[in-house]
Amino acid sequence: MNSRAEQLKGFERLLDIMDDLREQCPWDKKQTMETLRHLTIEETYELGDAILDNDLNEVKKELGDILLHIVFYSKIGSEANDFDIADVCNSICDKLIERHPHIYGDVTVENEEDVKRNWENIKLKEGRKSVLEGVPKSLPALVKANRIQDKVAGVGFDWEEPNQVWEKVEEELNEFKEEVQNGDKNAMENEFGDVMFSLVNYARFLGINPENALERTNKKFSNRFQYLETKSKEINKSLSDMTLNEMNVFWEEAKKK
Repeated sequence: MNSRAEQLKGFERLLDIMDDLREQCPWDKKQTMETLRHLTIEETYELGDAILDNDLNEVKKELGDILLHIVFYSKIGSEANDFDIADVCNSICDKLIERHPHIYGDVTVENEEDVKRNWENIKLKEGRKSVLEGVPKSLPALVKANRIQDKVAGVGFDWEEPNQVWEKVEEELNEFKEEVQNGDKNAMENEFGDVMFSLVNYARFLGINPENALERTNKKFSNRFQYLETKSKEINKSLSDMTLNEMNVFWEEAKKK
């Protein structure tokens, strides 16, 4: 691994390159925070993919892309005399010190839950009116549900035992089934949302990240379906011409891969 001096040198190199690009590159010169926003979101998802694939070389590359964006935003901020990269670094350092009084102060904690509870209480003291203010409005619904539950649990609003949460899942499933029988689409959607929310909560209790779990299933399904497509081409048949039983043969083969 690189020494601290080498790490700082690498970071300084990136800052110098950013200066050059902002001054000389036509594309980089015209970018704003708004034009970079969707690209940053895309890079974040690409990092997430690399992490789920356990491709550490790709993780390294995607982290570099995100770091570039951080430096880019900071460069734009400095041009307007609003903030620069030092302000960004010092801001997060100050926040970390403030929110870790068990490390930088005289507060004693027993476990991770104490740390999370202190974190949320400190944020409320900083002026937030609700613990939910820290949940971005634009988060995907599944991620948002997990973050909402995690936030309120941080101040003690939570179930005590996993079996209580599973009972809630079963309760919501039964209510959903009732609305399916009634045929009211709006009520069905409401109850389905409750089922999803309760399942996310149960996953959290088990230490499972629901977003990661669903994305792993997405990847698994996609790989198996693509295997099915490949096999159908090998026998010169389109999927639309195959019976479900014929497709299921290849599907079962894919599950063994």
